[in-house]
Amino acid sequence: MEIKQIKYFLTVVESGSIGKAAQKLDVGASAISQQISKLEQELSIRLLQRNAFGVTPTPAGLAFLKHSQLILRQVNFAIDAAHSARLSGHVSLGFPPTITALIGIPLMKLMSERYPDIRLEIVETLSGNLIQSINSRQLDIAIIFTNEIDKQWSIQPLVREQMYLMARKEVLEKYGLSECIKSGIIQSQQIGDIPLVLPRQRHSLRKLLEHKIGQLNVVYEIDGLHLLMDSLIHLDLASVRPGSACLQEYKHKLQLLKVVDPEVERINYLVSLAEEELSPAALAAKSAIKACVKELIQNQIWPCSEIIL
Repeated sequence: MEIKQIKYFLTVVESGSIGKAAQKLDVGASAISQQISKLEQELSIRLLQRNAFGVTPTPAGLAFLKHSQLILRQVNFAIDAAHSARLSGHVSLGFPPTITALIGIPLMKLMSERYPDIRLEIVETLSGNLIQSINSRQLDIAIIFTNEIDKQWSIQPLVREQMYLMARKEVLEKYGLSECIKSGIIQSQQIGDIPLVLPRQRHSLRKLLEHKIGQLNVVYEIDGLHLLMDSLIHLDLASVRPGSACLQEYKHKLQLLKVVDPEVERINYLVSLAEEELSPAALAAKSAIKACVKELIQNQIWPCSEIIL
């Protein structure tokens, strides 16, 4: 009997169907069915009753359920105890400003709960600078906006973000975009004459926008996230940014129009030293980053984005 089989069984009972359990566990339904069948064969008794509406536990299944919950709880306690006893050390992480604003505090909280003996060093800088730091081994793990790095590193697509034109409503109306406000979208060719504030040309976002949209009317170049966003509040300007840039403090002050024809999206990549080179503490931090990102997107705290990993 495997812990995986017990976990699958409990999730199926809680969900009421193998299909729903598969979605919850992010595992194929056939794999779950196979493991539960193996479990029933090992016990020589049927645990689940299948019907048109899903599955329900048999009397034997109910008895097994109670003890399985206790077993899984004890296993989780054992895992937590082992992690807190074993994992310590130093991990250096690097994030671009928009990502730090979203993930910084939630990640610190999660790491302090799971791994209180791991000391984090968090660097906030542009994606290009993070690539240099990874290449020079000054960072263990980073989130960057390009996959064009040395092949020796581990790199995984993490998040897909849509791009939006952001401005105060009256600024958009001033430039004849009332219909766009109603629809929530803007054609990329409509952006050309609007005065924009964007990062400098060496910034990966600027390169992406000019490649996808073409020539833009950039009147200010600002790399700093907060100053750039503040300029949208106090001046008659717009910017094209991922939805994640519109943090809580700006959320109700700015109108967001999704850029289409073409849609412009940015991929966030999780990059690290090769897995075999990462310390146990760094592997734990990498796992925590993935869990944190997934929760932020599912709870819509990281808006206008889609988890890839």
